[in-house]
Amino acid sequence: MKTLRYLFCLLALPLAILTNTEKANAQQHTFALSDSTFLLDNKPFQIISGEIHYPRVPRAAWRQRMKMAKAMGLNTIGTYVFWNLHEPEKNKFDFTGNNDIAAFVRIAKEEGLWVILRPSPYVCAEWEFGGYPYWLQNEKGLEVRSKEKQYLKEYETYIKAVGKQLAPLQINHGGNILMVQVENEYGSYSNDKEYLSINRELFKEAGFDGLLYTCDPEADLSNGHLPGLLPAINGQDKPAIVKSKIKALNEGKGPFFIAEWYPAWFDWWGTAHHTVPAEKYTGKLDAVLKAGISINMYMFHGGSTRGFMNGANYKEGTPYEPQISSYDYDAPLDEAGNATDKFMKFRTVIQNNLPAGQTLPEVPAAKPSMAIPAIQFESAIRVADLLTNPVRNLKPMTFEDLNQAYGFVWYRSTLNGGKTGTLKIKELRDYAVIMVNGKRVGILDRRHAQDSLSITLPKGKVTLDILVENLGRINFGPNLLKNKKGITESVSFAGIEVKNWTMFKLPFNTVNQLKFKTAYKASNTPVIRKGTFTLSSTADTYLDMQKWGKGMVWVNGNNLGKYWEAGPQQTLYLPAEWLKKGKNEIVVLELIKPEQAALSGLAKPILDQVKPGVK
Repeated sequence: MKTLRYLFCLLALPLAILTNTEKANAQQHTFALSDSTFLLDNKPFQIISGEIHYPRVPRAAWRQRMKMAKAMGLNTIGTYVFWNLHEPEKNKFDFTGNNDIAAFVRIAKEEGLWVILRPSPYVCAEWEFGGYPYWLQNEKGLEVRSKEKQYLKEYETYIKAVGKQLAPLQINHGGNILMVQVENEYGSYSNDKEYLSINRELFKEAGFDGLLYTCDPEADLSNGHLPGLLPAINGQDKPAIVKSKIKALNEGKGPFFIAEWYPAWFDWWGTAHHTVPAEKYTGKLDAVLKAGISINMYMFHGGSTRGFMNGANYKEGTPYEPQISSYDYDAPLDEAGNATDKFMKFRTVIQNNLPAGQTLPEVPAAKPSMAIPAIQFESAIRVADLLTNPVRNLKPMTFEDLNQAYGFVWYRSTLNGGKTGTLKIKELRDYAVIMVNGKRVGILDRRHAQDSLSITLPKGKVTLDILVENLGRINFGPNLLKNKKGITESVSFAGIEVKNWTMFKLPFNTVNQLKFKTAYKASNTPVIRKGTFTLSSTADTYLDMQKWGKGMVWVNGNNLGKYWEAGPQQTLYLPAEWLKKGKNEIVVLELIKPEQAALSGLAKPILDQVKPGVK
């Protein structure tokens, strides 16, 4: 083995963070780089990792997903850390419940897994605003991914809060975090080495004093690499190219790490579900492992993007593409955490590349799933009946102006009626239900570059209502600073600007306090319905939304995410962990088919039905 270039030895355990059990059981390990491979305790170590994102899996299911990772042959898991989850409002941090990333790392250690941590302030990840909190846009002049002072100040506050949670869990402090990633595919965005150097120093100040690395696609590898850090490559799996590209940046040396290896892809609304046969990748995986290259599968298990946290793709010349709530990704482990054909075939490849005599754990049995008979909704309330605490302004205000992160904003103004004209919303972000005197007259959808429609107004004073949904902020590309939501410029009718707006915030952070009515008559306006169903036992299920239009679902207070008849996703995964024996409560927000009043649960998902032209 060639001379070691870096060696990170065990440091004193931080007593304020580690539990008593961890203090007693912490083993001394070293993790280092040689010229060709990683070294764990001075022995060659090949990282076989898979990405799992803690917020995309119910906390109660974390351990099951990790056991499945071990059964496929993984020795490591990778995860991003999501700034907008942990600091949803400025200086208000949350590391509890499903956001308890330190608990996620500790459970991985209990399950015999190492962790690769990716706490870059920018994550991409098909995640709202690429992980940035919405409120950064309210800091005038702030520029993400730059040396701009306000951004660096907020970034420093965030990364130090993350460091308090996770720096003590690095391997050089007795934990199981092997490496920490600085920034994320920065070379695809810019090439400012001074900015990258500032990133490195901020990480060190936050306590991340072990092995740091960068990762970038092949074409952008040199742009995003900072000399002195290990370069890793994304999206390339030909061993000769991987080694040559990394050597070119790393003084002719390794180790060699594919930081993101894509055995499939994600989905967005209105396009076909992406699937890739395992056979297209088994040979590539085998070649990588035989070449001694370390790898992180993106994704090993995608899970679900709950609530309003989906992102969107958009760049000049392509449509705005909001991503769906399922993050199934056609990954080796499906959305519910069960082994797929891809899982089994990748497992065989990994088993064949293990040292002689080493075997993998048995694959746990698939989780049970169940159908749920038709659920009837006994009560409802119109969204229009929730309009309280108005905000008034001459011009329409954005979500950010209103200090609202996600969800919906209801805009209201009055017009003089008795004529036909074009209603135009300049720079709509992103989806609008338009109502005149309480009745829907049209829909505008940013995906289709729609910003106007012809409407005929009745005589007299007319109430114009526009319910705008944030479909997800852009998470990748040059438009990260063009991510404000709502009506971001102006509204005009028949060529005249509409002024004097009343706005109502509808973030739907919770639906627990809503007061429903049993005597409800459906009308052509958005509605929220409430029902109950009783279970004698619990198991995973998939809510069948095929007859519904567009909206969101909560079960027992848990937001399952978005549905949309546009597809490809036609069901919402409901994990057993969020169900209970006896009475369960379901709430559905429906925007465009208020007459719907029943749904059921299926034993299998539907992720592959697209309805072209659906609004």
